Amino acid sequence: MTQSLLQVSELSHRYGPFQALAPTDFSLESGQIIFLTGPNGAGKSTLLLCLSGLLYPTTGHVQIEGFDLYRQEREAKSRLAFVPDVPRFYTELTAWEHLQFMALAHRAGDGFEKRAEALLKEFKLWEARDLFPHNYSRGMRLKLGLVMALIRPFKILLLDEPTSALDAEGLELVQQKLTGLRAEGATILLSSHDQLLSVNLADRVWRMNQGQLELN
Repeated sequence: MTQSLLQVSELSHRYGPFQALAPTDFSLESGQIIFLTGPNGAGKSTLLLCLSGLLYPTTGHVQIEGFDLYRQEREAKSRLAFVPDVPRFYTELTAWEHLQFMALAHRAGDGFEKRAEALLKEFKLWEARDLFPHNYSRGMRLKLGLVMALIRPFKILLLDEPTSALDAEGLELVQQKLTGLRAEGATILLSSHDQLLSVNLADRVWRMNQGQLELN
């Protein structure tokens, strides 16, 4: 029996007079990958930002395992990880220190060094662990953003264009990781223009156009 992890009701967002996200309702259950597609400017990133709690909606509510994302932020966000299309980093922290910070912030310090080493080696970032992220290539920064999400526990993973700057090896690795996370019961909502990724991973495909979310 599947469990509803995320419940969205009447969620919308306006940038001034522009309706970037029309009111929408949906729920997500455990152990699935939802592929979000649509043209540039369709509202995909706005939806993900509202679901992450980084952008306050104009209307609506988001609940994660019963916790209101905007009123019970700590409890809700402890269950949620988000990797934007352009991850942002602290200028004064190395890659390794970013992982330490993320793990400790989410009370995931036990066994940190072993887990961090394994993830950094898996994503080919181990040799660059003591560099500052601004010295990374775009693809390396994207992989570091993914590793920062994976170093901590979550039940829902939001990804905005997670493979846009990855090479073939990185793309294959991300597909393997997402497949494994789904098997462990995580729910993943990802935005991408990569139709092959959709074919290989998606349990469901949702399309956005002019702020309207089409569910199927």
